[in-house]
This record gives sequence, C-alpha cells and structure tokens, in this order.
Amino acid sequence: MKKQTLVGCVAAVLGFMGASFAYADTLDTVKKRGKLVCGVSLASPGFAAPNDKGRMEGFDADICRAVAAAVFGDGEKVEYIPTNINTRFQALQSGEIDILSRQTTVTFTREASLGIDFGPVVFYDGQGLMVSKSLGVKSAAELKDAAICTLPGTTTAQNLTDFFSKLGAKFEIVVFESPDENRAAFFSGRCDAISSDRSDLASIRAVSNKPDDYVVLPETISKEPLAPGVRQNDSNWRDIVSWSVWMLMAAEEKGITKANVDEKLKSEDPEVLRMLGASDNLGEMLKLDKKWGYNIIKSVGNYGEVFDRALGEKTSLGMTRGPNTPWNAGGLLYAPPFR
Repeated sequence: MKKQTLVGCVAAVLGFMGASFAYADTLDTVKKRGKLVCGVSLASPGFAAPNDKGRMEGFDADICRAVAAAVFGDGEKVEYIPTNINTRFQALQSGEIDILSRQTTVTFTREASLGIDFGPVVFYDGQGLMVSKSLGVKSAAELKDAAICTLPGTTTAQNLTDFFSKLGAKFEIVVFESPDENRAAFFSGRCDAISSDRSDLASIRAVSNKPDDYVVLPETISKEPLAPGVRQNDSNWRDIVSWSVWMLMAAEEKGITKANVDEKLKSEDPEVLRMLGASDNLGEMLKLDKKWGYNIIKSVGNYGEVFDRALGEKTSLGMTRGPNTPWNAGGLLYAPPFR
C-alpha cells in the first residue's frame, strides 16, 4: 500500500514537472518557426493597428519587434495575432502566441493564478473616463447615476465600483463584447461616459469623426501598469523579453538612437559597449547573438522613439510622456544596469 502510494506520488510529481516545463523551450520553438508570434489588440490605434499597407504599427507592436530583433536580428520577423479581451490569456497559456503585448495591466491575481509572468512595465497608465463636451461635465464626481460604457474581462468595472462607492454615488455599467461595439455605443450616445485606461481613451477619441467633441476627465481612478506577458516556467524567455524592454529604456537614457547606434559602437562608455555587443558578450547568457541589443535599437530605436512615433504629441493621440519618462528626467522608467 505504501509502495503504491509512493509510486503514485512520484508519478504525480513527474506529471506536474512535465506540465511545468511544457513551455520551457519557447526560444527554441520561436527560432525553429522562424518568427515570433505576438498577441495584440484587435484594433487599437497607437498601440496596434494595421496601416494602409497592412503593416502592424503602434507601441505594443514595436515591443514585439524589439523582441524579434533580439532573437533574429530582424524586427520584422513577427506574426501579429489579434486577441480578444476575453481570450487573450488563453491564447498565451495554450501556446498560440509567444508573447502578449496588449495594453494588459499587471495584477496580483493575473500573475499568481493564470500561469503568466509579466515583463517590465512598459507603460504607466491609469483608468479614466471620457464624455462628450456637450454633457457639460468637468469632473468624474459629477457622473452620478451615469451610464458608463465598458468592456468585459477587464479591471475597469471593479475600479468604477470602488471609485463611485467612495462618493456614495450610483452608476450603471453597460458592457459590450467588442471594442468596436463599445466605441459605437458611446459615440451614438447610448452611454453618458466611457471608461478605460487613459491611453485607450486617447486611442478611442482619435478614431472618432470629431475628436474635439470629446474630453477625457481629469481624474485618474486607478493604477494600471501595462506590461507584456509570457508563460510561466520559462525563465530564459522571460529574461529575453524583459531585457529587450530594458534595452529600449537604457538606450534612451544613454542617448542611443536608431540613427546614431553605429556611431555609438565606438563609445567611451563601457556600459554602452556592453549593451551593443562591442565588448562583453552579454547575448550569450540569453542564448542570443552578441549584437542583440544593437539589433533592437537598429530595428525600432529607443523607448522615447517608440513612444513618440506611436503615441506622442505629434500623433493623433497627442499623449505627453508623463510618468513614462526616464528616472533621471523625473519619470518612472528605470532599467537595471547592463553588467
């Protein structure tokens, strides 16, 4: 009886180990496939949306390009898979995608219970509310008894409940299954307001026929740190994603750009030389090419270039950097040292 129990325990442990390490070869899988498979939003201008030639553009899309450049030396070796809010985590868990880069908030529950590890925060965001200017509302506190459009499967509803409960106010959540339905309902007046991350509200406002008719209210009612996600139990792959993101941040801090990266190969800064593979071979530790960092910057530029190109003040979203500036410029972006 004891022997059978022991055998059963060993089998269970081995089965658990098998499950735990089922995805411990993501890098090898990606290399054999010849491309990175990246899960992005269905259509979110500024973050992930095809241009008129079908090329996926945006902040989240370029995070994936950075990882592809690290692995292949070519940031275009990416297949983008549009993911639904309700199925994005399953797509990652099942192996349908290698990385989820989709305006996704890091939360305790998601990281602890969904079999997902998050990389570094790539965008510090917060939930807000947007209304039509014709409503005459200047503050979210004025939205008592309002109908608010939102999507399922997000942290939005709980944040709204927490916010309005503190005000002792009632409100109605109107849930739509797709981003297109959600936007259309708001623009048609079915809801008094629409609520999402402030970055997403900027994206929604940008696709309206008359963006100037809408205003994002001043309150930020939650913390929404957005980060790429990978499957758990593959530390090398998580390291590749994390250090690819930190390479973008460190490059901005060091003044390395897409235009001057070749010139920086002769830098007198030892850390810059390590980052670009001009001295120590840091890439070997990640099972990557020595010039993996150089390849990232040559493909997409640094973090500031990615932000400005996709979301910045000269784009239709018109976003300022805010907390998404380097630590030495008063922001929250901080890359560990490359040594």
